[in-house]
Amino acid sequence: GKCDPADRDVVHTALRETREEVGLVVPEEHVWGVLRPVHDQQKATVVPVLAGVGPLDPQSLRPNPDEVDEVFALPLAHLLQEQNQGYTHFCHGGHFRYTLPVFLHGPHRIWGLTAVITEFTLQLLAPGIYQPSLASPELPRG
Repeated sequence: GKCDPADRDVVHTALRETREEVGLVVPEEHVWGVLRPVHDQQKATVVPVLAGVGPLDPQSLRPNPDEVDEVFALPLAHLLQEQNQGYTHFCHGGHFRYTLPVFLHGPHRIWGLTAVITEFTLQLLAPGIYQPSLASPELPRG
């Protein structure tokens, strides 16, 4: 969601939007940190905020029907399984434009900006386990 004038910072915005959009109250002390900003197709800046919410039953949430179509949870272990990871290649006018990650779970497909943020999160939470296929190799220094 977007920042309101009354929001103190991006963390406050994220916690307020989480409460408004899915009915989940996350205490500020449960925030782990802020990921690097990403930009959507309209060049708007999105600042992901990571927080621990503990065991979560999606049925206990109250999604705002004007903003949320469906809520589901994915265990970290599921996201880390290679068969649930992939990439989508986007073309425009018959020409390749860009590639983004995609994560699969039954009928659900996590893609777009949400998948990019999910990939950043997996790199942070499971650095030795999650290895993006399209990660560019580090160039030698010297």
